[in-house]
Amino acid sequence: MNRIPKTVVLFATIAILFLLSPLIGLLQRMPWSGLSDLLGSDIILDAFLLSLFVSFSAALIVFVFGIPIAWFLARSNFSFMKLLRAVVLLPMVLPPVVGGTALLFAFGRQGFLGKWLNDWFGLTLPFTTAGSVVAAVFVSMPFFVVAVESAFRSINEDLEKTAETLGASSLKIFLKVTFPRIFPSIVAGLALSWARALGEFGATITFAGNMPGETQTLPLAIFLALETKPEAALALSLVMIVTSLAILIPFRDQWLPSR
Repeated sequence: MNRIPKTVVLFATIAILFLLSPLIGLLQRMPWSGLSDLLGSDIILDAFLLSLFVSFSAALIVFVFGIPIAWFLARSNFSFMKLLRAVVLLPMVLPPVVGGTALLFAFGRQGFLGKWLNDWFGLTLPFTTAGSVVAAVFVSMPFFVVAVESAFRSINEDLEKTAETLGASSLKIFLKVTFPRIFPSIVAGLALSWARALGEFGATITFAGNMPGETQTLPLAIFLALETKPEAALALSLVMIVTSLAILIPFRDQWLPSR
């Protein structure tokens, strides 16, 4: 193993301490003695279960639609691909509240898509659980697309072309040749997009509102509790941290290169 310069170690240590300091501050203020009572409350349980439902539903939708998007972006050579890629990745840098406002004007009752959904199917998305899922998909999709598109670009296409010359269909080539090679990136992308969906706040509160039991996910419950009951906010924060680590740590090796 190459010796790491002391300067690099110093700056890395400072950066790590900086990232750890908010977590240390949170754990230091945690009401450990009354934690069991706080975690057992109906509000926390409802917000936790709703967050799991919204985040995993969003991850499933991202998986179904994200792979075709990533495949198209990686393998197409149209002149407008740079613009299309920028549009797909825009939610990564867009302020979440702006994304929520855009969703509201698109899928609201008077939105150009929402009006059609309401008139034809009686489907209303704003201020519903389904709206929370839509907001989570909007903000988390780019994280999955980035991971999977990179995997598509790194694949040696010679194997796919060989399978094609042997008469394999496009679907069979994808399932037997392509999919196994991008699977680690799919898992990593899903973990990252799920974590983003779990922590979504701005787009959700703007588009879906903050209604307990229906749209109040953990981040929204934390925001509300900070104003009325800080101890509950700390307990909710701990739940989010533990839940996120429980998903991210097992899949750590999926997005790190093997040594």
